[in-house]
Amino acid sequence: MYEYINGLITNITPSYIVIASRSGVGYRLYSANPYRFEENVESHVYVQQIVRENDISLYGFIDADEKALFNKLLNVSGIGPKSALAILANGDAEGLISAVENDNVAYLTQFPGVGKKTAQQIVLDLKGKLDELASKTGMINASSNPEQSQALDDALEALLALGYTAKDVKAVAQIIGRNSDTTDGYIRSALKLLVK
Repeated sequence: MYEYINGLITNITPSYIVIASRSGVGYRLYSANPYRFEENVESHVYVQQIVRENDISLYGFIDADEKALFNKLLNVSGIGPKSALAILANGDAEGLISAVENDNVAYLTQFPGVGKKTAQQIVLDLKGKLDELASKTGMINASSNPEQSQALDDALEALLALGYTAKDVKAVAQIIGRNSDTTDGYIRSALKLLVK
């Protein structure tokens, strides 16, 4: 079982990063928002290994709190790694915790792959169990600064990789594209619109 990997981020894609460890091995780590990491920068990335019948995957997190929240989401019936990443991509741990504690099912159903029954299950399974994370930010903002047009393209690809429909992504692209921003900033702005 892996706890974290220290190494150089060698590649960032819409759904994962590649980190080269000091031993020379490159690990593919799926991430809620890969663009919070910076390419060609030595990083300390928290890792969760998921083993399934036909797949072994690694998931990377910006800090231990994000990893803890991911694992709590995985304990909910009906939530798999992809849905958990889509929920975490919003970057609003406080909003998620508040929604769970206040039975805000409508907030939770805005995430890809989360229907009403699954949202109700999230509330049922996690209510009162997120206290230790409630006072922590959990998800910090560390973004790269590519050209603005490339940043917007990368953000839109990341939204598609998270499971949002092309129609929804196109709709928010017209709104968020009006302002110049980083990829992470575009993703955050888009998610605020998508989860209303």
